[in-house]
Amino acid sequence: MSTATTHTDQPVLSARQLTKRFGGLAAVNDVSVDLHRDRIHAVIGPNGAGKSTLTNLLSGDLPPTSGTITLGGHAIAGQKPEAISRRGLGRSYQKTNIFLPFTVWDNVRLAAQSRERHASFNPLHWFSSATRMADVNRRCERALELAGLTARAKAVAGTTSHGEQRQLEVAMTLATEPTVLLLDEPLAGMGTAEAERMVELLQRLKKDHAMMLVEHDMDAVFSLADVLTVMVNGQVIASGTPAQIRADAGVQAAYLGEEHA
Repeated sequence: MSTATTHTDQPVLSARQLTKRFGGLAAVNDVSVDLHRDRIHAVIGPNGAGKSTLTNLLSGDLPPTSGTITLGGHAIAGQKPEAISRRGLGRSYQKTNIFLPFTVWDNVRLAAQSRERHASFNPLHWFSSATRMADVNRRCERALELAGLTARAKAVAGTTSHGEQRQLEVAMTLATEPTVLLLDEPLAGMGTAEAERMVELLQRLKKDHAMMLVEHDMDAVFSLADVLTVMVNGQVIASGTPAQIRADAGVQAAYLGEEHA
């Protein structure tokens, strides 16, 4: 099995020997990954490889059967998704998860407001206008700018294109100011132009985030990823740089095929 180059910087998120069993089936079996800031770590593999289950374990949507996960030095395995999100983990899903009747701005504002704590403790804040929350508005504006949606802020989300809706989901995640991004098939269903915009967005986000990308578009994966992990039947069969993965005979036989050799 090929291995990635050793890095001296500490990972933002680290998972060790993660296993998730459903009855007698190990959907994820003894998987370890490290996510570093300024690096895109792509997880690839055929359908049923365990990629989405791994993402769900890291985000707290599923508790692991065994193994450890640390985020920013804190143990998070088995914690609720809301608690993990507050630690700095943001994720998107295979299916776009936005409020279609709301404007783009309102979608992002709701995500930004999820980080506000004061309303729970001070009854006077219950009567404050959400639009006057300077910090919320700042996070909204920054997220929309990063996602390339500033000009679409007033558009109703349900009237935007599929690509813009995927951008909006990323913007909502950014509004929570995460340090780690887990992106599950962000290019799914996109045309060429939309996919190019999403690739450019992910490249912009890389500098300030640790990022794990699950994606079936191999051209995008190999152009974006700094590190690749290949899963088959719940297990890691290889991990390394794109060049190492292209040259790995086991990966070629199990998954990529000759067109990526």
